Amino acid sequence: MNLTEVEDQAIQARMALVVGAKTFDRLFAGIHFDELDGDILFVYAKDEEIAAEVEDNFSLHIQIAASKILKREVNIVMVLPKQFVH
Repeated sequence: MNLTEVEDQAIQARMALVVGAKTFDRLFAGIHFDELDGDILFVYAKDEEIAAEVEDNFSLHIQIAASKILKREVNIVMVLPKQFVH
């Protein structure tokens, strides 16, 4: 299931509240919450370094926010660099 622009922006807004403006601008600027495949949420970040940091430090927060917004269970968050967008 591809996320709508509104769902993408809603998850971004929730994450902005969680991480704060400075961290959001550094890590989440340009991030795209793209697709939910089963219980796996695919997220695309600016580059490989940022993707790794977001996945390592904020996967649980993203899981919780996305599950509430999408009203579906999200168990895995895969954060990939934008170069892997299909």
